[in-house]
Amino acid sequence: MIFINFKTYEQGSGQKALQLTRVLESVSLETQIKVIPVVQIIDAEMVIDSTKLDVWIQHVDPVSYGAHTGWVLPEEAVRVGLKGVFLNHSEHKFEDFELLKKANARCIEVDLKTLVFADSIEELEKVVALKPNYVSYEPPELVGETEKSVATEKPEIISQAAEIAKKENLPLIVGAGIHSKEDVKKSLELGAEGFAVATKVVKADDPDKELRELISGYK
Repeated sequence: MIFINFKTYEQGSGQKALQLTRVLESVSLETQIKVIPVVQIIDAEMVIDSTKLDVWIQHVDPVSYGAHTGWVLPEEAVRVGLKGVFLNHSEHKFEDFELLKKANARCIEVDLKTLVFADSIEELEKVVALKPNYVSYEPPELVGETEKSVATEKPEIISQAAEIAKKENLPLIVGAGIHSKEDVKKSLELGAEGFAVATKVVKADDPDKELRELISGYK
């Protein structure tokens, strides 16, 4: 399983989001590895209508219908056909843990899957107690890296995070600089069950080639 975070990169926005999703779908169908585009909310319906892949978005807020200008409702995410959402990514963290807890609970209420991020082992211990669908540990200093990865710089952290996730039978998703088949293979050996990737694929000159290279780490 590989989550491809489109972020707000130009290469993953508007019509380019459609083009990238078509690439992801082609590779996923051919390799039989689940690939999930994680798109901007403004592009979500358009992308959903263009693909057989499950489509996720990058954030929702812990609110329901009402006077919440500019916020993203879990109910509306489900209504348009989204399957899941990132919560607490290092680039869009909640101000406090109670808000994260409420957002995850709201998603559970409306049957929207969640991948909740933690930027420390201490935070991960708290996150697994929320029982999201997936958890991820990403050292913030390695997010967006193209040369280093958590698998090369802090492999022992992956093992530790996997043990924590296993306590609640949760799949651990590894991110933070994953950029090679060696990173994928090493992370799987250490207990990861999937990956969150952005720059390596979204900003690549050849996303098809880069995604296939990552997937080859599953072999």
